[in-house]
Amino acid sequence: MGDDARTLTHIDAAGEAHMVDVGDKAETVRIAVAEGFVRMLPATLDLILKGDAKKGDVIGTARLAGIMAAKQTSSLIPLCHPLMLTKVSVEIREDHALPGLRIEAMAKLTGRTGVEMEALTAVSVACLTIYDMAKAVDREMEIGGIRLLEKSGGRSGDYKRRDG
Repeated sequence: MGDDARTLTHIDAAGEAHMVDVGDKAETVRIAVAEGFVRMLPATLDLILKGDAKKGDVIGTARLAGIMAAKQTSSLIPLCHPLMLTKVSVEIREDHALPGLRIEAMAKLTGRTGVEMEALTAVSVACLTIYDMAKAVDREMEIGGIRLLEKSGGRSGDYKRRDG
């Protein structure tokens, strides 16, 4: 871990929160990938996969919600820069061993600041949407494992989770 990783960039010398000035940073291609899951009863997973949920297409709606959320990250998280994302993808796949759904989101742009928060926000909102759409049949669902898997671009270099 370098020295930059040990300082909180959104806290100034007086200990007050501030938005980081990225004006002097080079524009580079930046990509971040995050993941999470929603654990549920096997019957709930079957209901979702069959498309029989009362509120409609759970997976399609959650995918769209995740993409929309990534685009709104700066409105949700204080001090995040508004970004012109060039790509956001949200993949949702079944995992019968969980049992539940695994969500992976990727955010990309060419710019001066990273897209980790956008990828994490996309995953979080996709998980919440799944919960919302299936809670009528399974209030025991569990959202978890939300984490950054990898990021590339920028001054701090590339990162890839060792256990991911």
